[in-house]
Amino acid sequence: MATVAPATATSSTPNESNWTRPQAIALPKEGYFKLQNGRYGPLYPRTPACYGFTIIAKIKPGREDTIRAYGNTIEKAIADLPDALATLKLHYLRWVLFDIGKDTYFMYQGIFDTDFDKYTEDAVALFTKYGVNTVFENLDGFPEDWKTNVPAFVKFVREHQCPSFLEYGEYPYVTADEIKKALKLKAAFSDMLDLMQ
Repeated sequence: MATVAPATATSSTPNESNWTRPQAIALPKEGYFKLQNGRYGPLYPRTPACYGFTIIAKIKPGREDTIRAYGNTIEKAIADLPDALATLKLHYLRWVLFDIGKDTYFMYQGIFDTDFDKYTEDAVALFTKYGVNTVFENLDGFPEDWKTNVPAFVKFVREHQCPSFLEYGEYPYVTADEIKKALKLKAAFSDMLDLMQ
């Protein structure tokens, strides 16, 4: 059995080729090590958890039930069309509502395989294609013209993003497609073994 060399990655030189060893990366306050601008501002680095962001914004008064109902809408959409969000190359989404004083805030956490700019452009294109609205319409300051004004959508997301300062991956830098392929291979191998018995 081959042994795996220990990862020697540091926060400035991630070892993206060794998925067998968990990795963590501590990020500076800005969310990046070296400023590199994309189409809409700073590019955030790929981390052991892949790409992602956390958005925190105050909701419009009285919209909590609407936001919760939107969660049910997404659940049904995925049940009816499992690949509905495939364009976004998502690993995970997590939505949270919480109160600060008398105000309610929405937290959107997403982990995905594309960079920040592509993810936001793909999200706008996806919602426009299906003719659906985004849950973000229930947030204070979200642009009403977001379907035709991608820069305004991205500006809102960037203004409400809270960059993480630590990211961890149990299987670092592995894409959602690679995970699916590995699971398909595992299932096929299991089926083959069952047939051999």
